[in-house]
Amino acid sequence: MSERLLADEAATCAFGEALARALPAPEGCPLVIWLQGDLGAGKTTLCRAILRGLGWQGAVRSPTYTLMEPYTLPHPRISEVLHLDLYRLGDPAELEFLGLQDWLGQPALWLVEWPEKGRGYLPPADLLLTLTPAGEAARRLEMTVWPDNAHGIAADALP
Repeated sequence: MSERLLADEAATCAFGEALARALPAPEGCPLVIWLQGDLGAGKTTLCRAILRGLGWQGAVRSPTYTLMEPYTLPHPRISEVLHLDLYRLGDPAELEFLGLQDWLGQPALWLVEWPEKGRGYLPPADLLLTLTPAGEAARRLEMTVWPDNAHGIAADALP
């Protein structure tokens, strides 16, 4: 696990864009990033920055009510992103109705906010990002790379 301080929203966005540039291409299965933190911790801001870093120029809607927003990108390594926000999920079994099974065999990046609400129905994370407040605008970011992640992400290759 590595930890860093993100001084403000601009630092969060800069980190997200740098992370997008460092991620490997998903091959054979989704590259899954879980984002944890309380309400207002900066999870959606970080997701928006990752999408921007991959070249998305349109609006980035928070999928708080729809639970899922797919994006097709003009990026050479990562062309499909699935952004999930499970905050309003009442029961993990509800994920079966979103068609996530159709995405499991696709080489896409999954950004999953509130992953603990989907336990048992989500693929394991390759990378866990935990955001916690560290002052008025600052956030503490903890990055955990699973040693056996499917995409060979190495902690020292991340920003």
